[in-house]
Amino acid sequence: MRAIRGLWRWRHNPLRRRTDLAEAWVALVTLLLIVVAAPVLGSLVGAAAQNALQRSVRQQHHDRHLVTATVVRRLGGSLVEPDPDATSAHDTRSRVLADWTAPDGTRRHGTALTILKSPHKGDRFGIWTDGHGLLAARPLDSTTATAHAVLAGFGATLLAAGLTETARRVIVWRMVRRRYARWDRAWERAGPDWGKADTGS
Repeated sequence: MRAIRGLWRWRHNPLRRRTDLAEAWVALVTLLLIVVAAPVLGSLVGAAAQNALQRSVRQQHHDRHLVTATVVRRLGGSLVEPDPDATSAHDTRSRVLADWTAPDGTRRHGTALTILKSPHKGDRFGIWTDGHGLLAARPLDSTTATAHAVLAGFGATLLAAGLTETARRVIVWRMVRRRYARWDRAWERAGPDWGKADTGS
């Protein structure tokens, strides 16, 4: 709104300089870019991220399989769940030696993490594997993918707005520098005669 008021104020003002009008136009264009273009860019980025992430979700759910593993014995130590999509930020997982059957029928044996608080031999738990039974990370779920896409769109909007405002400040700074340089040159021309008789001062 300041840009619009600035343009209106300078429209017929006899003290208006070209740079004043130029600064008002720069402010108005910046305002329009921030209010209109930045959100549009954010929506496009968010939509593109949503499409890519949902494709990834479908691919991961196609490639990864939830199988049942059986505890052979507990191994020493426990780990804090590093998965940011876990239900709790501090889920503790125990390391166990386990057996499981891969989706292709292959028998597998190895170290796995389980959310069982006190795992004992014979306890069963779910693990994610690829098609050959090798351990894999839990696939991304659709809701989390959408949240990431929204954040990407919001971030793109903020970045576009910030870059636009930065560009406006640089342009105005350069205008002010040129204005001061013109004033300096004018003072240099007037300086030798300043205050002398018959100079009109």
